[in-house]
Amino acid sequence: MEKTPVAVPHPANSDNLSEQFTSFVKLVEILRQECPWDKKQTHETLSHLLIEESYETLDAIIKHDDKELSKELGDLLLHIVMHSVIAEERSAFSLADVLRQIFTKLVHRHPHVFGDVQVSDENAVKRNWEELKMREGRTSALEGVPIALPALLRAQRMQEKAANVGFDWDKPEDVWAKVEEEIAELKHEVLNGDFKKAEAEFGDVLFSLVNAARFSKIIAEDSLQLTNTKFLKRFQYIEREVLKSGRQMKNMTLSEMDELWNEAKKK
Repeated sequence: MEKTPVAVPHPANSDNLSEQFTSFVKLVEILRQECPWDKKQTHETLSHLLIEESYETLDAIIKHDDKELSKELGDLLLHIVMHSVIAEERSAFSLADVLRQIFTKLVHRHPHVFGDVQVSDENAVKRNWEELKMREGRTSALEGVPIALPALLRAQRMQEKAANVGFDWDKPEDVWAKVEEEIAELKHEVLNGDFKKAEAEFGDVLFSLVNAARFSKIIAEDSLQLTNTKFLKRFQYIEREVLKSGRQMKNMTLSEMDELWNEAKKK
């Protein structure tokens, strides 16, 4: 029996944002009804894909690739709509609820825009934001920092939130004194051979360095990713040069490889 194609909801190419959004939501609803793969999806099965799409979006931002960023934002929007449609099928909440809640929250947390609150700078905005969240029922200023965040990013977000309620160093030199103190404690445990304690001290060193990064307006996670990328490029340069020479890296001295590393730095 020949299958009758489902009509595609239009207008996909309309310049009317409302019409485009309505058509997109309808498209997702049709996929949930007609596509075997989409039918089977749940919040849980989609969760790892949502994380993957988020990282792909970050890649586009890092590369300053606007064309790719536009595509990846569309993928994120698909996940938002899909999760909302699945929730509505369960009678949990609707996409309208999602939009209503974020709309209300943004208005409430911007009294300096939609009210008569005066702010001096962006730091005052952040402090007000955290205070408003506490008034909304949170019991800790650190609530809302996801456990699943990459460790450096999670550390920086917790430090920022603590700083917004006044728990912070006064001067940059105090921050660096703490870094030096933690490094000394790590070195002490390593030299003593107590690697269980050294593991904890290593975490303290990283945490203190993230704090130092924050004081210098550096995002530690991004900074380490830049270094990862730099290492990748330089190491792959060494691999290419070794391949050209007909040799193998395992048969080369560290000095020889270091010479190629310095060539890569110059390039």
